[in-house]
Amino acid sequence: MAFTLWTLFEATLLCLNAVCVLHEERFLNKIGWGAQQDIRGFGEPPTIKSQMLNLIRSIRTVARIPLIFLNIIVMIFKLVVG
Repeated sequence: MAFTLWTLFEATLLCLNAVCVLHEERFLNKIGWGAQQDIRGFGEPPTIKSQMLNLIRSIRTVARIPLIFLNIIVMIFKLVVG
């Protein structure tokens, strides 16, 4: 199988789907990445953990509706082309 732009698109779509499916209470709390109130002082930089959590939450918020349409398009394309 060759590495093409289509396979890169599919891999990106699958990774975004995986991030959107993560359940915060069931999975992320078990590894210590749940919804915690980070109390930081003024001017302290955010930790990598809090940046990753913000990235996961923002992907879930912003990409949910476009992912539905992209998944439908990919499924129809796979059914037609094979």
